[in-house]
Amino acid sequence: MEKTLCLDFGNTRLKAALFNNDTFVEEWVMPDATVATIQQIVQLYQPTKSILSSVILHPPEIEELLKKTTRFHKLGHTSKLPLTTPVGKPETIGADRLAMVAASVNLFPNQHNLAIGLGSCITYNFINNMSEFLGGSISPGMTMRFRSMNEFTALLPMIQPEHHFPLVGYDTKTNLLSGVILGMAKEIDGIIDAYKLKYSNFNVLLTGGDMPFFVPHLKNRIFADPNLIYKGLYAISEYNNK
Repeated sequence: MEKTLCLDFGNTRLKAALFNNDTFVEEWVMPDATVATIQQIVQLYQPTKSILSSVILHPPEIEELLKKTTRFHKLGHTSKLPLTTPVGKPETIGADRLAMVAASVNLFPNQHNLAIGLGSCITYNFINNMSEFLGGSISPGMTMRFRSMNEFTALLPMIQPEHHFPLVGYDTKTNLLSGVILGMAKEIDGIIDAYKLKYSNFNVLLTGGDMPFFVPHLKNRIFADPNLIYKGLYAISEYNNK
């Protein structure tokens, strides 16, 4: 049995997941991106393979450690992928987006797929039925919207997201919750509807740390998977370890 360690260094969270062969085992959030933390994980789980997706500046010693202890792959624009990427500037594509589209192709091959990530930003990523990643769009995420209203106004507070709130807010907090969360839900549904006008039949995959706040409010049919990025990282690791 081979263990694969998948590391996802995002702007908001530092996460990791473990696979036994192709079976997802567990996920955890790391306190920091230090060599000591990664070394503890490697010693505890003893993975045979590892892959890193990072959109932050992390210590290069982490990669050296993983190279010494595992069959390591760093996800980037030079990675071998089960898809093609836009010809413009592939080096500018975020590693998290590459993982999402790789998972989409792996789960639904030879089909149109729209993968939506709900993290620091919302990313919309479209892959056609020939496994071509055509691109998509990016807009501010939930925390970014709450924070911007707090920082760019004199009186609006910074609030934490909640699952239950009214459509018609009755105080500042519920007005902000309704405006951000329902506004984003309508944006997501609107983007999906716009794609429907161009591509009549496609799968919609939803993932990201903020996903649970939006699933109840979407009218479109979606495939919600909190582990989609990890599944994409695992698929890319296997593709590059052939």
